[in-house]
Amino acid sequence: MAKEKTPVTPAVRALRAAKVAFTDHLYAYEDHGGAALSARELGVDEHCVVKTIIMEDDRKKPLIVLMHGDLEVSGKQLARLTGARSITACTPETANKHTGYLVGGTSPFGTRSTMPIYMEETILALPRIYINGGKRGYLVGMDPKDAQRMLNPKLVKVGLEK
Repeated sequence: MAKEKTPVTPAVRALRAAKVAFTDHLYAYEDHGGAALSARELGVDEHCVVKTIIMEDDRKKPLIVLMHGDLEVSGKQLARLTGARSITACTPETANKHTGYLVGGTSPFGTRSTMPIYMEETILALPRIYINGGKRGYLVGMDPKDAQRMLNPKLVKVGLEK
């Protein structure tokens, strides 16, 4: 059986340009499988899989939230921290327009538009994270400090148990 070729996405190009060490992890993508599916397929803890969520505030300004796979984002708490009246998840079409990626394959690296990025602060305590590499069914494994260095996110505490 031939080894599946790893994709070269805008995210991979951005990681290579920044000289970030990362590993490739392909898995069988399923619609609505989310972080639980990818964690199971890769044999890693869902808490170490980092979701890239495209959200927008009440003025339709987009932003990226990086969250543990087993937690949800408190839009109310994030709105309080950013001074917005409300923050909600974007529609898939809007998210695609802002990032250039299909939902389910959204990476925070190499996005079409520059957006503010918010990272759940406890992600930095993990030894390794698995984050989307810019294609459905493809995660990259890396040191969370490299993600922080590259993305320069605002650290927040907005995670809620599912």
